[in-house]
Amino acid sequence: MPAAPVKAALGPVRRAFSPWTDPAAKPLIRFENVTKRFGDFTAVDNLTLNIYEREFFALLGPSGCGKTTLMRMLAGFEDPTEGHVFLEGRDIVGTPPYKRPVNMMFQSYALFPHMSVTDNVAFGLKQAGMPKEERAKRVDEMLTLVKLTQFAKRKPHQLSGGQRQRVALARSLALKPRVLLLDEPLGALDKKLREETQFELTDLQVTLGMTFLIVTHDQEEAMTVADRIAVMNHGEIIQVATPGEIYEQPNSRYVADFIGDVNIIPGKVENNASGNVKLKSEWTDAPILVTNPVECAQGGDAWLALRPEKLIVALEPPPPGTPNVLAGEVWDIGYLGDLSVYRVKIPSGDIVKATVTNRTRLVERPISWEDKVWLTWAPEQGVLLTN
Repeated sequence: MPAAPVKAALGPVRRAFSPWTDPAAKPLIRFENVTKRFGDFTAVDNLTLNIYEREFFALLGPSGCGKTTLMRMLAGFEDPTEGHVFLEGRDIVGTPPYKRPVNMMFQSYALFPHMSVTDNVAFGLKQAGMPKEERAKRVDEMLTLVKLTQFAKRKPHQLSGGQRQRVALARSLALKPRVLLLDEPLGALDKKLREETQFELTDLQVTLGMTFLIVTHDQEEAMTVADRIAVMNHGEIIQVATPGEIYEQPNSRYVADFIGDVNIIPGKVENNASGNVKLKSEWTDAPILVTNPVECAQGGDAWLALRPEKLIVALEPPPPGTPNVLAGEVWDIGYLGDLSVYRVKIPSGDIVKATVTNRTRLVERPISWEDKVWLTWAPEQGVLLTN
């Protein structure tokens, strides 16, 4: 039996895609000085944002930060109190949802329970007046795309959660919108299926060459699927960047703390010369050395954002002169299979979190509770923040 053809990797396509770095590139979607108020509550506050064609863009933030309101304004379910929403250079404020080349996939999927999979996918096409033969062809195309051809005659209640999610996706894509809006689309799936579907979603988006805008509060989901992420809080955008930049170069304590695990070490700038900063902190007697360039005033407050995986945990003290050393006692241990998480209490009373990859099968734990350990990290591993 011949082997199945190997699908070409889409990684090179995603790596080469960065229109936001081109000053001449025009955005497909632009929110310009948009504010949305509900009575006395400001859901979106004077926000400006560009999203480019074929981009997979994520709005990420806690509940109530304004991300869903922003998506609903693009869909036409809400109008901004102030500002403009442009799509392909045209202001669409006041344009009804059905006249916008935008489709939305809801968190609840909103499938018709009395209709088959085929009829659910065909519903929008029928409403749009597409001829029957063309409609049938489009439905077949969509079901093939989401790998549901064999379930065409089933009703939603006869499908798994992941299959219902794919039906909703096929229905949303059937009309071939310019922009697909995804409101927490994977929230109802279990962890393993959600992780698998994230990669399928990115492959689908690249294959179709469409613009996807996803709203989520799940940081891992946003980091996996998105070309860029906008981190939001209280109706404002705090940072817009690629997943790697958001994680490795956060622009504030809020972003550093919101994305993944992090240790935030407070201090004051003791010396700032030639791109090297010495930070005096109550966490350690010796100054902390940071080599990433940052504008900070001598004597000013600053914070070092240090990811747990950047720390080295050892049972023996490092050689004299080693920079950035914290000694402490193992306070707690979490075993996650691929990782062990150590919570180390240092003399100041603060807890430092470090993660270590479990490269061998765990028979006896080399580092245990109440062991004295030394934590070290390279000067370039931390990110100095001033706000």
